[in-house]
Amino acid sequence: MSLQSELDAFKSAWTSRVGDDIATLVDTDNAALQDLADRAVKEGAAFPAPTLRNHKGGVTDLGALMAESALIVTFYRGGWCPYCNLELRAYQALLPEITARGARLVAVSPETPDNTLTTAETNALLFEVLSDTEGRLADALRIRYELTAPIKALYQKFGHDLPVRNGDGRWSLPMPATYVVAKGGRILLAHVSPDYRTRLEPEAALAALTSPATVAAA
Repeated sequence: MSLQSELDAFKSAWTSRVGDDIATLVDTDNAALQDLADRAVKEGAAFPAPTLRNHKGGVTDLGALMAESALIVTFYRGGWCPYCNLELRAYQALLPEITARGARLVAVSPETPDNTLTTAETNALLFEVLSDTEGRLADALRIRYELTAPIKALYQKFGHDLPVRNGDGRWSLPMPATYVVAKGGRILLAHVSPDYRTRLEPEAALAALTSPATVAAA
């Protein structure tokens, strides 16, 4: 089963539980993010290279990683998001193939390292999970947004206290996004999802690692 099939099945079950009114609210809010997604950093640009805290208690220099190998960088909203957990597990399943192509896989969320550690342990992730708690990387890629009042109220109802989980006091999130970055830092593939229930298939990111552009950039 494809990742998107799993996401669609979860969405259908979720809609049945919460009802059409809440589902319509989420649909409308997601649609309003399309303009932001259209303005996000695209293929051909240089991928930003900040140093971020990782789930192991250390720091990871993205610039150093890009100097060594190609990267797949995937942004997720948080360990509280079931769609994100499905995506992370799908990437974990492909990790041996990604590594075999000489590339690295990292995931990034706005959550604090304690929360990213929980996510990594819960999903048995063997790749690095980074904390972009100040949103520096998400802002540089132009994928961060502030939640609207209705969505904030909905998340509060569901117990998703983002200002605490993310440690920055803000109700903001990155749109889910995946980037394939060539060795040296050029973005080869950029996929940004204004609807968080739609994600790039991990196999598409894997395929981009073996594209002619990747080989030429290596």
